[in-house]
Amino acid sequence: MKILFASPEVAPFIKTGGLADVAGSLPQALAKEGHEVKVILPLYEGIGGDWRSQMTFLKYFNVTLSWRQVYCGIFQLEREGVTYWFVDNEYYFKRWQIYGHFDDCERFAYFCRAIIETPGQLDWAPDIIHCNDWQTALVPVYLLEEKYRIPQLGNAKTVFTIHNIEYQGRYGDQVLQDVIGLDRSYLNEGMLAYFGDVNLMKGAILASNFVTTVSPTYAQELRTPFYARGLDGVINQQSGKIEGILNGIDMDLYDPATNPGLACNYSVKALVKGKDECKAALQRAVGLQENPDLPIIACVSRLVGHKGFSLITDTLHEIMGMDVQMVVLGTGDWQYEEAFRHAQSQYPGRFAAQLTYSAPLSTMIYAGADLFLMPSISEPCGLSQMIAMRFGTVPVVRETGGLKDTVTPYNKYTGEGRGFTFSNINAGDMVWVLREAVDLYLNNKKAWRGLQKEDMTADFSWTNSAKQYLDIYQRILG
Repeated sequence: MKILFASPEVAPFIKTGGLADVAGSLPQALAKEGHEVKVILPLYEGIGGDWRSQMTFLKYFNVTLSWRQVYCGIFQLEREGVTYWFVDNEYYFKRWQIYGHFDDCERFAYFCRAIIETPGQLDWAPDIIHCNDWQTALVPVYLLEEKYRIPQLGNAKTVFTIHNIEYQGRYGDQVLQDVIGLDRSYLNEGMLAYFGDVNLMKGAILASNFVTTVSPTYAQELRTPFYARGLDGVINQQSGKIEGILNGIDMDLYDPATNPGLACNYSVKALVKGKDECKAALQRAVGLQENPDLPIIACVSRLVGHKGFSLITDTLHEIMGMDVQMVVLGTGDWQYEEAFRHAQSQYPGRFAAQLTYSAPLSTMIYAGADLFLMPSISEPCGLSQMIAMRFGTVPVVRETGGLKDTVTPYNKYTGEGRGFTFSNINAGDMVWVLREAVDLYLNNKKAWRGLQKEDMTADFSWTNSAKQYLDIYQRILG
């Protein structure tokens, strides 16, 4: 099977969030199953010289975007069984950040046109074009007409994955003809129309052959107005072609036995000494008192409302009233940053606010912390809880999206489970389960070690998820 995987960001080349991790890992898992996989992404300024030196220039051509004829260059790099195509256009992609510009609609409409044109230009006929989030949402829409013009696309089917429905690509209807290059019928007949505006994600849901989300629970949640951000009607109308597949993680990359960023490597069979050394190193690195007996509660996240941080800031004094230390890593909304700065000054040596982005420090936290707190209001999948479990750090999560699918609640009578969970968006419920977790850590070390080992041996690899995607591909290909 020939698969073209289209994503606005792909690890390790360029990353702002979990989408890049998925786009970096899933294609490799598909390739290991014996399929021909190519990944296409923009050649951003932020893609470094080390990667650029490994690229080969293939060709350039012009892309038609409404009334424009726009340059498109294609560079190629091969890595771990996958071919990567980089779309070169400095006007659109030589920017200081990859999202958040006034012309994002035009930039990613251009990217979608480049995705459509590239197979014909390189004489490669994909069976599946797998698109991800609103930045590639126009591909299934464009393909409705362009597959009859480009022979290489004649048999192509499209899959569209919703990673986060909060970002839908919604713009005023004036972009339809002048920017996107489609006629008014796409509004008049409703494919892109959304309360008088253009909604790119809606178009992809309607136009693609199949739609996936990044966890089974999130697929069900999107049927409700609370989670669907106005698209619940479309989701329910198209429910027959919508399915949730849980994301995986790179089990080798997040292996505490081999990860080079740890103070001491460890495994399930040699857990205690390694964890203790990583904990001490973390305490020294972030300014916590070096105390092996107190559990460290950790958060590594964007500090925004839908991640549930108001539940934490509302109960900080209750949390710090327990025999715990706490570390928070991330940046985001000012009110959360300010609350954590204040907590650090109020609880010196016990609370550490690291208001920055640091991949090395996040690895230290995953390995050195004891509890990983994710009280998300909405969490399509979440990778952090899986990474934390891989390092033997026990998650405390709200039962939503992928958190519910990956963290089974601990049962103190049977010893089964992977972490501690609560269902309501309620700060009191969160503190209650945190107390249970802290109590287990302090008073039942045998049960705690069993919980850690259960987490570290859980299979969060991409193997099973890749097979589910392949099943969908084969279904829509007939």
